[in-house]
Amino acid sequence: MSATVKITNGLLAGTHDSATGVYSFKGIPFAAPPVGTLRWQPPQPPANWEGVRPATEFGSRPMQQPIFGDMNFRSPGISEDCLFLNVWTPDISGEAGLPVLVYFYGGGNMAGDSSEPRYDGGALAAKGIVTLTVNYRLNVFGFLAHPELTQESPHHASGNYGYLDQAAALAWIQQNIAAFGGDPNRVTIAGESAGSSSVSAQMISPLAKNLIAGAIGSSGSLMGTLSPQPLAKAEQSGVAFATKVGATSLAELRALPAEKLLEATTNLWFTATIDGYFLPKSPTEIFEAGEQAQVPLLLGWNSEEMNYRWILGEAAPTRENYLKFLQDRFGESAEEALRYYPGETDEEVAESATDLAGDSFTGYSTWKWGDLHSQTGGHPVYRYLYARPRPPMTPEMGNAVAGLAGGVIKDAGEDLPKPPEPRGAVHSAEIEYAMGNLATNHVYAWTDDDYKLSELFQEYYANFVKKADPNGPGLPEWTPINNTIPNPVMYLDVESGLMRDKYRDRFLFLDRFFKSNPGE
Repeated sequence: MSATVKITNGLLAGTHDSATGVYSFKGIPFAAPPVGTLRWQPPQPPANWEGVRPATEFGSRPMQQPIFGDMNFRSPGISEDCLFLNVWTPDISGEAGLPVLVYFYGGGNMAGDSSEPRYDGGALAAKGIVTLTVNYRLNVFGFLAHPELTQESPHHASGNYGYLDQAAALAWIQQNIAAFGGDPNRVTIAGESAGSSSVSAQMISPLAKNLIAGAIGSSGSLMGTLSPQPLAKAEQSGVAFATKVGATSLAELRALPAEKLLEATTNLWFTATIDGYFLPKSPTEIFEAGEQAQVPLLLGWNSEEMNYRWILGEAAPTRENYLKFLQDRFGESAEEALRYYPGETDEEVAESATDLAGDSFTGYSTWKWGDLHSQTGGHPVYRYLYARPRPPMTPEMGNAVAGLAGGVIKDAGEDLPKPPEPRGAVHSAEIEYAMGNLATNHVYAWTDDDYKLSELFQEYYANFVKKADPNGPGLPEWTPINNTIPNPVMYLDVESGLMRDKYRDRFLFLDRFFKSNPGE
């Protein structure tokens, strides 16, 4: 069944699911195609159209290489013309005034797409929320800084084009979301991994921080995960990349085929820039000064964000190998590190090295975000620890194995080393639970316990989006961080409930180390 809405650029025809009551509108352009002279430019307004534009299929995903095995796309392919968003809503009367959730995908700013089934907004829309997923430019297309780009910019800034895309989507929402039943004054942004870092970025940017009413972050922030670099350093990296592809000017860079640029990014990583425009100064400075969006925040991370192989590599998790790593990593602070991440036995080494890997990967940066915002944000901060391990894979997956950060390596050969069994919830494991999309993931043999936990997580999300408080009837009570010791943390598993923060001391240690060793 079709449905039509009118937005600023024209009429859109979406679909209506009579079983759930949810309307969906896919592949909506929120900016002009960033191609040609618009490559590495801030997003420009989309063109108007005549007649009714179909909004039943996802738009193209951003330029990217196939990096992560757990990504499952429904978009037609990759393209620079990728600035589309998708809307799920229970009401298109234009007068509903419903709360809004905007979800940014993860993928290290290198991969990802709003068409992934795990991000579908239908389940939360059925709970009375207008839910959106948004594309943003990735990799060299989204985060290249270059002296000529800085020079041509009226803001004397370059890089951060992916984040500018997100900010443009938030501005689009202010203009158009009422047509989908949404309230532009009740917009909550959310994301996981790089998407979570995106949420922290939008919270501190003067371009976006006044466009949101709440924030949800899962596993990452700019304060330790995808940390931005100074503009001058980013420009140097941009010049080196241009040299690599044989371009002596910005004009030559823009003239190169997108496929050639993408191919040249193998083994390269592009990140955010402190450009003085989107990011006026370092994220930590902004949060310490209380200059971020003054909004409620719900955030957390998973109990096994990364396993010990991330820090030990192929070395066995023995005390000898572990002590060597601690000495190399922490130097004079190695003995103190051992106090918070002990390793008397091989089993304890495996556990502590897994904890340290997860903390270093995303745990610390997420903790730092919540800790600072609880002091200067003027609103409650709710923190969780997600601990439910995924169930075994279905028999249809054959000899597939789990990847390092929640991914899946399909058709794994016999020579591929068998990874250690998960000790908890791996990176990205919570997404399908929180968004109500377990049934879209056919890799794992979900159980009744998984669906019950998913319903709980959805209720917390929905309540937070609706009233800036996750609590509701029949749910374990969730108390916000209150700057007392120990802080309360919601433990999310088959048996969920509030627990004391058992890990603050080790994050305080990492905090001291990073302050004493900037750039680490």
